[in-house]
Amino acid sequence: MTKVLELRSVVKAYDNKPILKKISFEVNSGEIFGLLGPNGAGKTTIIRVANHITAPDKGKVILKGRNKARFLSKKIGYLPEERGLYKKMKVTEQVLYLAQLKGLTKEAALKKAKIWFDKLEISTWRDRYIEELSKGMQQKVQFVTTVLHEPELLILDEPFSGFDPVNAELIKKHILELKEAGTSIILSTHNMGSVEELCDRIALVNAGEIILTGPVKELRKQYSEGMYSVVFKGHTAVFSNTLWTGGEIVSIIERDEFTEAIVKMSGRISIKDIIRAIIEKVEVVSFNEILPTMNDIFIKLIKK
Repeated sequence: MTKVLELRSVVKAYDNKPILKKISFEVNSGEIFGLLGPNGAGKTTIIRVANHITAPDKGKVILKGRNKARFLSKKIGYLPEERGLYKKMKVTEQVLYLAQLKGLTKEAALKKAKIWFDKLEISTWRDRYIEELSKGMQQKVQFVTTVLHEPELLILDEPFSGFDPVNAELIKKHILELKEAGTSIILSTHNMGSVEELCDRIALVNAGEIILTGPVKELRKQYSEGMYSVVFKGHTAVFSNTLWTGGEIVSIIERDEFTEAIVKMSGRISIKDIIRAIIEKVEVVSFNEILPTMNDIFIKLIKK
């Protein structure tokens, strides 16, 4: 994979207080990289350094093999958590103004803006003043200004904040489309459901340090605690006896046609042998591992 962005041993302090401590990670071409952490962990500072809003005290920020701020500006689209639009400007005027700052001609910007207005269902609002729009509509406009110049790297800080579920899904859809088109995306969010749904890899930051990084699927597997859901037809007592020392039933939900048991496996007996023993005694409908959510992992590590 091609590295689009690299942070190499980035250090940053304010008033002699360390904020970032040798932060290193890379974002590859066409992937969504989740930047997670509690409030005050250093995520915003990482974003500002990556976006060349502020310079690191030590370390390097490299985009496409280069680290010049002027070059970076044209290649990055940044949606800050603190939304900011000129409320006295009309929607189209606002979009054109910011697009031209990113190097687009007026004609090109108008053409691209029409496409995005249609995608985000705000075409009828194009000649309205920003201050007349709802918060959700304003956020759609700001999303358009972020992606219009077709940046190679998108930095999205809490992009779903303030959206209702329908519009949040609409934005997710277009984020995934941008990824499929080859755009690299950094997603900073507290919405762990969105992390599992969208992100390929994550970095978990706490107290200015990366304490966990890797692919989302592998991390969920890594922090598995041997919990399984077993849905079966048959007698619960027979099922329990079949487990023997192989596992412990945590909970049982009995329904009309079947029973679901949540089982914590002991590790003394292989899963294959347990399944083989169970299916000899009861009719197994499903047997699935219960992986921890990113929210579970997040809370566990931050508390630790």
